Amino acid sequence: MNAALRAQRQYQTDAVMSATPERLLTMLYDRLLLDVERAEAAQRAENWPVANENLQHAQAIVTELTSSLTDAWEGSAGLRAVYVYLTQTLITANVTRNADTTHECVDIIAPLREAWHASAASVTSAPVSAHA
Repeated sequence: MNAALRAQRQYQTDAVMSATPERLLTMLYDRLLLDVERAEAAQRAENWPVANENLQHAQAIVTELTSSLTDAWEGSAGLRAVYVYLTQTLITANVTRNADTTHECVDIIAPLREAWHASAASVTSAPVSAHA
């Protein structure tokens, strides 16, 4: 591994380790969308190994997102159901090598990604109140 690649990996590790919870969530969604878009492009090009790799990585991200849900949040059951459907659709897209099914996942992920980015931005821009 060359020095530039090592430095890039170290930078990525540092970015993840120092990120706030909201930033970690948006990073996961960014990568999830990227993985699924890459998988779709690979499927359309009939590059099955690349499609498989990206779809499996996307499934791992959805598993991580699912495990981070807490029942203390009233929306968790609904979002969990979306994650279950998304996982099943990612698996189907991979097994059937169907780019249109993969694109269905993009249509699910993109608005969720936008919503989480907006939510994270509102949290980071909210004034911090001091409690005495």
